[in-house]
Amino acid sequence: EMHAKKIAKVAEFAEKSQLPLICIWDGDGQRVEEGMTSLGATGQLLDIMVACSGRIPVISVILGTVSGVSALAAGLSDFVILGAEHGQMFMRSPYMIPEIVSGELDEASLGGAEQHASRSGIACLIAEDESDAIDIAAEILSYLPDHTLAEPDKVSSDDKWDRQCKGLGKTVPSDSNRPYDMRSVIEEVVDEGRLLELFPGYAENIVIGFARLDGQSVGIVANQPSVLAGCLDIDASVKAARFIRTCDIFNVPVVTFVDVPGFLPGTVQEWGGIIRHGAKLLFAYAEATVPKLAVVTRKAYGGAYL
Repeated sequence: EMHAKKIAKVAEFAEKSQLPLICIWDGDGQRVEEGMTSLGATGQLLDIMVACSGRIPVISVILGTVSGVSALAAGLSDFVILGAEHGQMFMRSPYMIPEIVSGELDEASLGGAEQHASRSGIACLIAEDESDAIDIAAEILSYLPDHTLAEPDKVSSDDKWDRQCKGLGKTVPSDSNRPYDMRSVIEEVVDEGRLLELFPGYAENIVIGFARLDGQSVGIVANQPSVLAGCLDIDASVKAARFIRTCDIFNVPVVTFVDVPGFLPGTVQEWGGIIRHGAKLLFAYAEATVPKLAVVTRKAYGGAYL
C-alpha cells in the first residue's frame, strides 16, 4: 500500500512540475496479506499514471520480474525498456500458466525481454544491463520536450542541412521488386546517420524511431522493403499509429519514407481486423498537427498510399 502511494506521489509531482518521469520496476504486484487496503493505493497509482500520459514523457525500465498491477502501470508508459538478463513482465503469475507448470516453457520464454521485444511489442528496446537501460532512456528523452506545451531542444550539428545524399542512387534499386534495407536510406538522410530505432524486432516490415534533421528532432516512419516487401499488416499499422500519435503529442515532426505495395493480403489479416487497424494508422496521420513530410523512395500503391 505505502509503496504504491509513494510512487503515485512522485508521479503526481512530475506531472504537476511538467517533468519527464522515469519508472524503474522490479517487483511483483500487490501483497495479498494487505487485502483491500492495497487496492485503493494501487488505484491512485494507476490513476496518476493515466494523468501523466499525454502530458509528460513517461519511460518504464524493467530490471526484474514485474507482474500483475505493476505490469499494467508499466504498460501505461510511452516507452518500455527491458533488461536483457532479468527483465520479465507477466499479466498473471507465470506459475498459473499451464505451459510453465508442465515445464514446456520457462519464465524467460514466456515473458522475457526477447519475447516482449519480438512478439508482444511491449518492449521498445532491450538493454544489456542497468547502465545501458538508463543510457537508452536518456537518449529517448533527448529527442523529446519535458512536457507537451514545449518544443524539443534543437541541437547543433556539423551535418549541413543542404548536403547531397549521393549514396541514395545506389541504395534504392531501380527494379521495383528488388528488396533493400530502408535503414540505409534513412541513415543517408538524417544528421550524422544516426537513427534511434524503436521496436526493431517487432513488426519488422515497418521502421520507426527518432532522428534529427538540421538539429531538429523528427520521428521517422518507414516501410521496410526487405520484410514482407514493405506491406502493411495489423502489427505494423498499430506500431506506426501509436508512434505517430506519440510524436504529435510531444511536438515532434514526422518524416515518412514510403515504399509500399499495399496492405498484406490473406485471411489472417482480414479476420484479424486489418480494416480496423489500418484505419488507426490513417486516423493517426490525419489527426497529427505536427509538420508531416512524405518521401516516396520507389512506389506507393493502393490504400497504403494514403
